Amino acid sequence: MMADAPNIFCRDCLSATAPPRPRCPACGSPRVIAHPERDRLSIAHVDCDAFYATIEKRDAPELRDKPVIIGGGKRGVVSTACYIARTYGVRSAMPMFKALQACPDAVVVKPDMEKYVRVGREVRRLMLEMTPLVEPLSIDEAFLDLTGTERLHKASPAVTLARFARRVEDELGITISVGLSVNKFLAKIASDLDKPRGFSIIGEADVAPFLAGKPVSIIYGIGAATQERLARAGLRTIDDVRARDAGEIVALVGKDGLRLHRLAHGIDTRKVDPVRETKSISAETTFDRDIRDVETLAPILWRLSEKLSLRLKKAGFAGRSVTLKLKTADFRTRTRSRSGIAPTQLARRLFDIAAPMLTSECDGTAFRLIGIGTTDLCDSALADVGDLADTESVRLARMEKAVDSLRERFGRTAVVRGIGFAVETGRPADKRGDSRR
Repeated sequence: MMADAPNIFCRDCLSATAPPRPRCPACGSPRVIAHPERDRLSIAHVDCDAFYATIEKRDAPELRDKPVIIGGGKRGVVSTACYIARTYGVRSAMPMFKALQACPDAVVVKPDMEKYVRVGREVRRLMLEMTPLVEPLSIDEAFLDLTGTERLHKASPAVTLARFARRVEDELGITISVGLSVNKFLAKIASDLDKPRGFSIIGEADVAPFLAGKPVSIIYGIGAATQERLARAGLRTIDDVRARDAGEIVALVGKDGLRLHRLAHGIDTRKVDPVRETKSISAETTFDRDIRDVETLAPILWRLSEKLSLRLKKAGFAGRSVTLKLKTADFRTRTRSRSGIAPTQLARRLFDIAAPMLTSECDGTAFRLIGIGTTDLCDSALADVGDLADTESVRLARMEKAVDSLRERFGRTAVVRGIGFAVETGRPADKRGDSRR
């Protein structure tokens, strides 16, 4: 629907246009935004387009017109696929061998997480120049609340977001998509409507007609099992859910039913929360070949425990639970957890808790992936303080601090624990416990 001239502007040159022009009269761009509620909306979802792949194409222009997959080799899974690769059916989390079957000419690039984090922080910095109310969801997406920013930016939130999108392209060399709406639920849906380089608006008057006929899967958090349960009850679309009483939905799917019922009506009262708590930290790896024996898996688990320990220390957290993750050759996932432990950041403690769980799972099954993670996070000040009954924690903490310092100065392999020596060098572990090179 076209609106009055003040509500129409070009996303490329940012000039106002007059209706009913399909293209901007100033620059000729077809990327014109027109919506009657444009200047009354302030809740946005910003999502970087094919983030990892876009960064790699930016840094290697020869890849620009080629299908690019970011992933961990033939045994891994797809982290991100560029939009060219997606036309072949390649999707995130797809096993790499299936992705390469679908798109055999794809260029596979190993993930460079340090680089992606750096770019993600730059995007976040530009977001915070628009508003302090930024709620990160991941490295490449966030909710923003631009309420009350008109005087600061001398523009409506929609125009400010369009300026931001152009600035990201000009300064960082990547692209983003923006969704603008009345709440977080609808803003997140809107950001996915016109990718890449999209800018979509769902106004209050659009909610009912927009959601009508949509599948229930459009509501985030509705997994396959819940969808199946709803389908058995005849609830396949948003209209089906709207037609039922909230109590019926709660009786069918449990406490989450009320949320489902409200979102089906476009109601979402959650605020944009700039302090989003980190809930878990983990590390995992996929093998080049399936592994069955605990003797081979244990050294790998040790290296992952060290990696997890370092991530906890850098983030300033300690964990009070440990989870072991294993994925079988047929892609089935096993998880085993232990909670209620004393807060720890120590690789040795993390490993000692996970190792018995690993031993019990090594029953001849072939595994293609192993991981270790921790949840129930707390401040690092509570970690490994020890007491009269536990004098070992302080000693271990001092030892690991010394090892971390040496590795920071001389490299990760400067000091290698005995159990990890085989992983680092391909040679048998030294029985003395620590190996120095």
